[in-house]
Amino acid sequence: MTTALVHHPIYEKHDTGLGHPETPARYDVVINALKSETALWSKFLEIKPEPATKGLIQAAHTPQHFKMVESAFAAGYDRLDADTVISMKSFDVSLYGAGGACSAVDAIMQSEAQNTFVVVRPPGHHATRERAMGFCLFNNVAVAAKYAQNKYKELERVAIVDWDVHHGNGTQGIFYDDPTVFFFSMHQYPWYPGTGSRGETGHGRGLGTTINVPVKANTPAVEQKRSFEAAIEEISTKIKPDLIFISAGFDAHLTDPLGQLRLEDRDFVSMTTTIKQWANDVCGGRIVSCLEGGYNLTTLGATVVEHVAELAR
Repeated sequence: MTTALVHHPIYEKHDTGLGHPETPARYDVVINALKSETALWSKFLEIKPEPATKGLIQAAHTPQHFKMVESAFAAGYDRLDADTVISMKSFDVSLYGAGGACSAVDAIMQSEAQNTFVVVRPPGHHATRERAMGFCLFNNVAVAAKYAQNKYKELERVAIVDWDVHHGNGTQGIFYDDPTVFFFSMHQYPWYPGTGSRGETGHGRGLGTTINVPVKANTPAVEQKRSFEAAIEEISTKIKPDLIFISAGFDAHLTDPLGQLRLEDRDFVSMTTTIKQWANDVCGGRIVSCLEGGYNLTTLGATVVEHVAELAR
């Protein structure tokens, strides 16, 4: 099995300022941790992404949203909402972010790799069709899912699994009425951004293609994992995806300052194994995993290493 690693030093250029949790150091911590595992690093196919085009972004976002992000810094804005800080290079970095996720799709579909991990920032899963929020400018996974279906016609059905501690409201909204994209989010609830109840299951033709598993703060990890496995088992009876995305947030880790869940490294490995088994059964192991949250710089690198090592195993 070949695992591709998509990364680019431009991801450090999105400067969020002193004290912001979504710091450029997140990229450094992850890359350095992966490089320190020499045997693991030697397995990777390294991919340097290209920026996503305007057309690719606008398959998942409105033209108005694209224009806002493109022009915000020049217009004198230093943030797009209370949490979403921008700097001079943020627009360019966000294009490379979405482009990195698209490059991961290409690596799989062109048989260069079986699965991929994208060391991307800023994260994307809170970015809605029409606005930036929650540290996110463009929705990397949503852009890549649209790209995958539009470019590779054999990818008729896509599944997105989001295990970030925060609900992936942006991703859910973009695909809420789309019967070809199944979205599953397991997240702390109630918590930012306040969405993700069990009653949110899709709309119109997409009714039933969204599953949310809200988890109370301080839920024991064994219970959370049990809920995750049960949900994947249920989803696997409803859809056989041709490609699976993971919105891989690691802020459900028990040490993370922005969450109150209790997962440890071994739990992320277990969830990765569950997704791998499902992918092996239904789509030849095709998985694109994109970094979302994870804000404890002391533990993030080791947690990501465990996740990616399981992908590469």
